[in-house]
Amino acid sequence: MKTADFDYNLPIEYIAQTPVEPRDASRLLVLNRETGQMTHTVFREIGQYLKPNDLLVLNKTRVIPARVFGRKVPTGGKIEVLLLRKEDEVTWKTLVRGKGMVAGKRLKLDSGPDGEVLEVLDGAQRLIRFDEPLEPYLDRAGHVPLPPYIHVPLKDANRYQTVYATYPGSAAAPTAGLHFTPELFDRLATQGIRRAYITLHIGLDTFAPVQVENPLQHTIHTEWCQISAGTAEVVNRTRQEGGRVICVGTTSVRTLETAARISPPGQVVEVFEGPTDLFILPGYEFKAVDTVVTNFHLPRSTLLMMISAFAGRELILKAYEEAKRAGYRFYSFGDAMLVL
Repeated sequence: MKTADFDYNLPIEYIAQTPVEPRDASRLLVLNRETGQMTHTVFREIGQYLKPNDLLVLNKTRVIPARVFGRKVPTGGKIEVLLLRKEDEVTWKTLVRGKGMVAGKRLKLDSGPDGEVLEVLDGAQRLIRFDEPLEPYLDRAGHVPLPPYIHVPLKDANRYQTVYATYPGSAAAPTAGLHFTPELFDRLATQGIRRAYITLHIGLDTFAPVQVENPLQHTIHTEWCQISAGTAEVVNRTRQEGGRVICVGTTSVRTLETAARISPPGQVVEVFEGPTDLFILPGYEFKAVDTVVTNFHLPRSTLLMMISAFAGRELILKAYEEAKRAGYRFYSFGDAMLVL
């Protein structure tokens, strides 16, 4: 297995720059893993492929306005700081754009507190300790960070949030969930389709392509996640009653499969809270997930590798070529797949 096995060509015009309106008007490619059959529809019709007692598992994380601007102290030179992960009440792992930000260097955020670089990490990453917690300032001083392949300004920041986003902490949205609307949830509920929620705070490393030739040598990014007692109970009951566990997005897959690793005999998942370093590659045996709703992912990414593990690399790449042929939109604001 090589990283190049998960490469594909995507002309730039296929990368969605803006979300469709309404949310559930995006296209949906339904892929049957057993038969290889592919069906084209629209997302609002997803209920045609779901059954009573199926369970949708969704990530309730909320994207924070994680891009902030400031100046070096005392020179006044401009810097840009992207908040990646909160380490404690005042310390953040960040990406810094600006020269000379070495350990001990001070900075002042625009409309925010001062801080100090504690440690120089890989590349532009820095560990910064601020003089006080950032959260009270972010709504005023922060900007929602869009993925680097999106170049069109977003008119409504809420379009980069799911309609059920609740717990702030992500640098990126769980994009498979962007297609759902309250009205669609209501229709699915009348079909007997239930919902449960997990939380996984997404870091920007999720977009980074794997650089090493052998993906087994890739150091997977860690992300904080949580599955509550209530969610664990309904996931286990769904399986016991013959329903399917349908993960909305790779973050839900990663969380459930992390919880499955510690579950006792007779249960699918166990309560879990903490960092996960689970790296799912072809050959992985899924324990908790029956079906996946997902967007179309970047070449050579860990997300494409995960979906290839679920449905088979050749079938997924074939589906991607079919999506291109049919004019689907790719990546965060693009269309979706339902992998049965």
